[in-house]
Amino acid sequence: MFVTFEGPEGAGKSTVLRAVAAELRTSGLVVLETREPGAGVFGSRVREWLLHSESMSARAELMLFLADRAEHISRIVQPALERGEIVLCDRHADSTVVYQGYARGLNLDFLREANHFATDGLAPTLTVLLDLPAAIGLARAKGGDRLDAEPIEFHERVRAGFLTESRREPERWRVIDATQSAEKVIREVLALIRERM
Repeated sequence: MFVTFEGPEGAGKSTVLRAVAAELRTSGLVVLETREPGAGVFGSRVREWLLHSESMSARAELMLFLADRAEHISRIVQPALERGEIVLCDRHADSTVVYQGYARGLNLDFLREANHFATDGLAPTLTVLLDLPAAIGLARAKGGDRLDAEPIEFHERVRAGFLTESRREPERWRVIDATQSAEKVIREVLALIRERM
């Protein structure tokens, strides 16, 4: 089972993912926690370039995300799925469609095709969108990276993009109100995963 966690900056993806993974493990399940970008040695280097370099073009940014994704899927995610593990991933292909497409203006159809190539056609079983207003998320965000520094209008386009994408594939996406307490969000996500299992 491959579950991805998406949402604007400060939505609590990492916190919720860690708590959900810990709870699933108490049931005897084998769970891999991972993220994009940043998994493995290759991913760690790409993450540093993407989040802490000076400004770069939208196309260069896209290519780095796709390279990270291709390596991540082939070397980390797919092998774990073949071993029967549950994979929980903090951001995945939908973030590329939203950030580079809706927010930066690159062609959405091209982005979807590029993601399909990078993932070798692997799609998540379930995508959890932790949704909240951009201003609330930015106030919560601890990052201070290159993407956090984008203007509020960028982050509002990100949120709108995620919500639009969730309506395109309602069978895969589930939207959760991330303004609720962390405990309530975690319970809701666990219930969704157990339902899919």
